[in-house]
Amino acid sequence: MRTVLAPEMGGCRVSGQVWGGWRRGLGVRAARTASSFGTEARHQQQRRGSSKRSGPLDDQPFSGLLRPENVSREELVDVLRAAVVDQKGPLVTLNKPQGLPVTGKPGELTLLSVLPELSQSLGLGERELQVVRASGKETSGLVLLSSCPQTASRLQKFFTHSQRARRPTVTYCAVTDGIPATSEGKIQAALKLEHIDGVNLVVPVKSPSRKDILEGVKRTLSYFRVVAMGSGCALVQLQPLTGPG
Repeated sequence: MRTVLAPEMGGCRVSGQVWGGWRRGLGVRAARTASSFGTEARHQQQRRGSSKRSGPLDDQPFSGLLRPENVSREELVDVLRAAVVDQKGPLVTLNKPQGLPVTGKPGELTLLSVLPELSQSLGLGERELQVVRASGKETSGLVLLSSCPQTASRLQKFFTHSQRARRPTVTYCAVTDGIPATSEGKIQAALKLEHIDGVNLVVPVKSPSRKDILEGVKRTLSYFRVVAMGSGCALVQLQPLTGPG
């Protein structure tokens, strides 16, 4: 997810309030475990011989950003096939680039609209992929797909029940600029979508007013846990319970 963090709390980069306190705050290099969203698909395409011409993720205002209006269906299928992280049994996991909507109006180029071609490209035959879990248009992130309707239904119920029970279902890793004062705790932040250079980015809002909340600012909550520490930095796991979407 592409997030802009504000420089606060004694020169650190952190958005929102951290329960338990920080010496310095969260850095900006946050990503899902074992993932490098958007850019990895481009790198894989280049390794497969597409370096002679710019790909659909090149020459964009932000690295890894995809503009559906600038790509063909075939190019989008190529990007998504290159972005596959894991394929095991009926489940396929891929890195969705920022800017690609999951659903849309008839005729629009979306993740859902190219699933039949992607299924064929991955050798699934008549077993067409379905979306189980996906990030929104404004964010890059892991998308979970299934070629088995029963598996997709069970997993969708799991995510729905976990959300209602306020149980985390996603773990991120972040490198911090500084070391947290406590080994675990909670992070509260107010976030909103802001249009910057033609792109919707998630940005923090300090001390949001009631008007801000009514206008779309979201209060978010995440758990964090320090996994390892180094010289002036730490590896932290974060599990969001609520998000800006």
